[in-house]
Amino acid sequence: MGPLPGGADDRPSMSPQRRAVLLRLRGHPGHVAVADLAPQCGLHANTVREHLDALVDTGLVTRERAPAAGRGRPAWRYRARGPQQAAAREYAGLAAVLAARIARTSADPRADALAAGEEWGRALLAGREPAGSGRQARAGVLKLFEEIGFAPEADERALSARLLRCPFIEVAREHPGVICNVHAGLARAALSGLGGDAETVELIPFAEPGACLLHLGPGPGSGPPAGGTAGTCSR
Repeated sequence: MGPLPGGADDRPSMSPQRRAVLLRLRGHPGHVAVADLAPQCGLHANTVREHLDALVDTGLVTRERAPAAGRGRPAWRYRARGPQQAAAREYAGLAAVLAARIARTSADPRADALAAGEEWGRALLAGREPAGSGRQARAGVLKLFEEIGFAPEADERALSARLLRCPFIEVAREHPGVICNVHAGLARAALSGLGGDAETVELIPFAEPGACLLHLGPGPGSGPPAGGTAGTCSR
């Protein structure tokens, strides 16, 4: 009864050839140019480019310009999104519905959002072993946030990071007290589950143009704000 289990890339409209291109791209740790990927796929470069552009449109692949080298516009380079990142994009609409309901019906939206985020974090970490050090635990949290789609830009010791992207940005702007606290709860549970100190987590939404700030270690700016000031997602 009901549909079969599936994922963000298990779409009936995806041809076997396109799926093969996606799987080949997932075998690369970084961005890949069409000229390098086409021979590996056994396809003409134009064919591979068409498949990649279609995968970009569906959110399964990202692209960026290669560094400039000589005259002419630099070529595109492509990279497959992580499974969590693709899934986050798929569920943005559901997040909007749930955030609106929590904001409307909860007696304490902030606490409920933090609790929901912590449950999400524990679910994502199921089966993973704790990290060997606090720094490795923090790096693991940032890796998780990268997979989901936040594009974290961390400092040298991974004590804090600028979150340059948000897969739920539209919902976060409408319900920051819910969505941003869900993300804070996610970071707390992830850091705790990997062996770090969850009490050092602080998420500051829209802290600067183009980024939120996520603190994962002790230092200036980390720790609960006095009185739980609005807009700071910590606990």
